[in-house]
Amino acid sequence: AMPDATARCRIAQMKNSVVANFAPEIASQLRNYGKLMRVDKPIGTWLLLWPTLWALWLAGEGAPDQGLFVIFVIGVFIMRSAGCVLNDFVDRKIDPYVERTRTRPLATGAVAPFEALTLFTALGLIAIGLASMLNPQAQLLAVVGAVLTVAYPFIKRYVSIPQFVLGAAFGWAAPMAFAAQTGGTPELAWLVFGTAVIWAVIYDTFYAMVDREDDIRIGVKSTAVLFGEVDLFVIAGLQLLMLLALILIGYRAELGFWYYFSVAIAAAMMAWHLWLARDRQPAGCFQAFLRNHQIGMVIFIGIALHYTFNPVV
Repeated sequence: AMPDATARCRIAQMKNSVVANFAPEIASQLRNYGKLMRVDKPIGTWLLLWPTLWALWLAGEGAPDQGLFVIFVIGVFIMRSAGCVLNDFVDRKIDPYVERTRTRPLATGAVAPFEALTLFTALGLIAIGLASMLNPQAQLLAVVGAVLTVAYPFIKRYVSIPQFVLGAAFGWAAPMAFAAQTGGTPELAWLVFGTAVIWAVIYDTFYAMVDREDDIRIGVKSTAVLFGEVDLFVIAGLQLLMLLALILIGYRAELGFWYYFSVAIAAAMMAWHLWLARDRQPAGCFQAFLRNHQIGMVIFIGIALHYTFNPVV
């Protein structure tokens, strides 16, 4: 009996040793995958989520379908993560030469390219599963959204306005939400989409201003490079255009005081963001980018409050 007990003890020790050796490596690699998906940097998820919620609440007139809400919120996280993984895979030979991106997992070699593609495929399969729960109109739009997501990382090498493609990808959830909720895509759906596109060009130009010197040096195209010295002037013009689009959304959806009050707050926030970026210093531009998601949140609160106090009967 004693040898058996000794053998069992040795086996247990070997198992513990194996777990002790491999568990930290697995945990470390999972953290690297999380960084590749930007789980530690949720700003992109918020920027994608807010226009999606605008559209869901407008399409559902304040009472969107609960199942659709869950599908779209999960879908936002999955698609943003998939986009980040693909973006880093495409940029893996550029990122080591850009100050802001040189510590990304693919740039440092912490994650192999094959691992990144496998992760992207897994996320893509989850997205397909979510899309399969939607009606045919929304599924068709989901295919277009997937094409935009895949196209974006490649576009910035060939055109000077990749931010518009990013905006289309980020805003595409709007017509999808309307199609899923109502079975169609009315003018209001495309108004929300257009607003989301303009907004993406605004905040992603702030973001691109952080990397402008590096991008010029290595030949990456962006609106920050294209706009040059008139960047803040163009951003201000786009902000005015976005405000007009938001007012038009309010008019078309017959929204009231709470919504227009939220638009006024958003206008003040836009002016503040311009002030933050006034010297074109990377830190200020990055703060302007990070704080943009609060505009989306404020607009959503305005929409939600309107329907809370003016329920559709």
